[in-house]
Amino acid sequence: MEPKPKGTRTGFTTGANATACVSAALRALLGGPEESTVTIRLPEGQEPQFSLLWTRRDEDSVTCATIKDGGDDPDVTHGAEIRATVKLNHLKGQVRFLKGEGVGEVTKPGLGLEIGGPAINPVPRRMMTEHALERLAEFGREDEGVDITVSVKDGEAIARKTLNGRLGIVGGISILGRTGIVYPYSNAAYIASIEQGIEVAVHQGAQEVFLTTGGLTEDLAIKMRPDLDESAFVQMGDHVGKALDHCKKLGVPKVVLVGQIGKVSKLANGQLHTHARKSQVNMQLMADLAKAAGADEAEVAEILGANTARHVLEMGAGKAWQAPFVNSLCAQAAKVASDSIGAACKVESWLFDFDGKLIGKAEI
Repeated sequence: MEPKPKGTRTGFTTGANATACVSAALRALLGGPEESTVTIRLPEGQEPQFSLLWTRRDEDSVTCATIKDGGDDPDVTHGAEIRATVKLNHLKGQVRFLKGEGVGEVTKPGLGLEIGGPAINPVPRRMMTEHALERLAEFGREDEGVDITVSVKDGEAIARKTLNGRLGIVGGISILGRTGIVYPYSNAAYIASIEQGIEVAVHQGAQEVFLTTGGLTEDLAIKMRPDLDESAFVQMGDHVGKALDHCKKLGVPKVVLVGQIGKVSKLANGQLHTHARKSQVNMQLMADLAKAAGADEAEVAEILGANTARHVLEMGAGKAWQAPFVNSLCAQAAKVASDSIGAACKVESWLFDFDGKLIGKAEI
């Protein structure tokens, strides 16, 4: 079989890997063989096979480990060693989850998880529970229950590369996955962290959620609104559409989109994913808005030949048309977002220049 082209290979989530470990470890604990591979069932019915890295037996527990293969998706957990330890708890039909080393502890509401408990999301919990109960039934041990401890080698170090701290997840990574499958370049883990960030903001009582294009624009927005809790600020990166969809789902009263001219201009052009691979700056739109703001014909022609959105901003430096131009660009971006999210949510768009000054603003 020919290998799949680079960029198309799917992988599996941390939750799917933990489920494979639970299934194999419990079978070994209950008297079954130690296996080198294990097959599990995912939420949408697929039945992938996982290779086990190792199995360890202790006095009253068994631990199995796998290596997470994220496929061609860029994810900091790719290659991480995921482990699950199982132990009978003598509580009929009860599956309990304990925090192991490298798995984060939940410290804020809004994730649908118990504060003080392990950061194992609902779908992975359900997957592990179903497989654990099936293993008990397989060996005629329905009168038993299982304690599951998930751990991740070097998980605390991996977590420093994620947004977990902002979500109130400390000491390690989250065990994630809604389908069990990671699709190439979906940035599934990052999108999940955006959604969790919005959920935390809502549960913290935020009436405004600030969706920023990155760390710089987030820092600038926080300086503008020091009265707000840090949880109200969520880095959405290029995933404007995904972030807006989740705000709509949760009924966020007001969204403030914060960016610099490149991302704002792409959103103004109707592009809800603003990565360079997936979107381009529309110079005709920029020229039209500049003309309406007072740019002369020579300046409009120069804008049409500009290299980047930043180049356009530099062209307008010191010109009377720059302020109305950037405000109209923000208004267009806010309208696109408002059309996407619906009238029930107010939308505001902020534009910062490259010196960190707020130069454009509009609300729909």
